[in-house]
Amino acid sequence: VQLQASGGGLVQTGDSLTLSCVASGLTFDTYAMTWFRQAPGKEREFVGGVGGWNTGTTLFTESVEGRFAISRDNVKNTVLLQMNNLKREDTGVYYCAASRGAKVYKLQRNYDYWGQGTLVTVSS
Repeated sequence: VQLQASGGGLVQTGDSLTLSCVASGLTFDTYAMTWFRQAPGKEREFVGGVGGWNTGTTLFTESVEGRFAISRDNVKNTVLLQMNNLKREDTGVYYCAASRGAKVYKLQRNYDYWGQGTLVTVSS
């Protein structure tokens, strides 16, 4: 199983950026797909996810609610994280992760597979 995250970069506050995660080697639509991030010097944290089994359920951490959106394409085995109105505190390495089943979990221990991460830097 491979999860390939991409799309990170250097942006300014208020900008938008879309991250992409392409999965292979798993039955994609049966997995909840989630993004985590790790800011410099901090623990990795939950950002948001979309449920598996075509539930369409999404869940976000409070700090990104209303600014970030997540979508998935079960044909292309891809999950996108659309980030709008970016803030400096959104800076970090963003990881995509897959958890078998419908539910989006906030705890990292529930995830079976992880991508390698893509760096997002938001400057003022």
